[in-house]
Amino acid sequence: MSSHIVIPVLISFAVSVILGPVVIPFLRKLKMKQTERTDGVQSHLKKAGTPTMGGVMILASIIITSLFYVKDYPKIIPILFLTVAFGLIGFLDDYLKVVMKRSDGLFPMQKMALQIVVTAIFAYYIVEVSKVPLTLLVPFSGGYYWDIGWVAIPVLFIAVIGTVNGTNFTDGLDGLASSVTVLVATFFTVVAVGTKSGVEPITCAVVGALLGFLLFNVYPASVFMGDTGSLALGGFVAGTAYMLQMPLFIIIVGFIYLVEVASVILQVAYFKKTGGKRLFKMAPIHHHFELCGWSETRVVAVFSIVTAILCLIALMGV
Repeated sequence: MSSHIVIPVLISFAVSVILGPVVIPFLRKLKMKQTERTDGVQSHLKKAGTPTMGGVMILASIIITSLFYVKDYPKIIPILFLTVAFGLIGFLDDYLKVVMKRSDGLFPMQKMALQIVVTAIFAYYIVEVSKVPLTLLVPFSGGYYWDIGWVAIPVLFIAVIGTVNGTNFTDGLDGLASSVTVLVATFFTVVAVGTKSGVEPITCAVVGALLGFLLFNVYPASVFMGDTGSLALGGFVAGTAYMLQMPLFIIIVGFIYLVEVASVILQVAYFKKTGGKRLFKMAPIHHHFELCGWSETRVVAVFSIVTAILCLIALMGV
């Protein structure tokens, strides 16, 4: 029983740790360096020059580990697809930004179009191939599945693309997105094992990959995941939630992603409405706390603790 839980964590962790000393110098050579906003948090200016796109380490660890299990655990295929496909969109974005020096990377319309296509393929696969019903398990309902009819498809698009972009916004401090997501992946592992859903090899692979990546990504980070990592992790969270019929639980366990994306939307809307006033000192919200005087490590610790507590609450609601 434990072998298909412990072993993928260890394989993925090992791959991630081995890749670190290989990939990081390579990214540095490629000049895949993080450029920090000059108008941002001043303490971040010293990060300019840290290589980004470290998400390739996370992706490689997840893919390699999953390949060992994919024959016996076909249910990991849609999650792996969503993780890798969003990771590739992020990779393209990072590559254009860093190597081709296009400051915006992919244009917003291109990015959105790619995200919609990937989500559509995923939706088709889980409904037609994996035969996963789009009914939603309601938290704290004692096992009630909510059938929302045809609305389930637009909801899926909003949930997947919203989660992916929320995870992307969360990736702004050393170790923040990795720390929050390793907890979310652990939550999904516990549920997957408890419900015998057959997706645990990939949730375990993500736990291992992130633990390995965190060795290089905790403050002060020697590598950033870039959009390659953050979009892939968002794809993983959304994909797993749907395979377990638990997208409503993203609101609880992914609360930090939600707050991050909401802070950006609110900031932009408020700025436009008031002709230039700001609701937060800076968005996404982790920068607001920094400008309030919190250290980077404190923000990461607090956001991780909040996520850990919410994962425990969500477990009670399963």
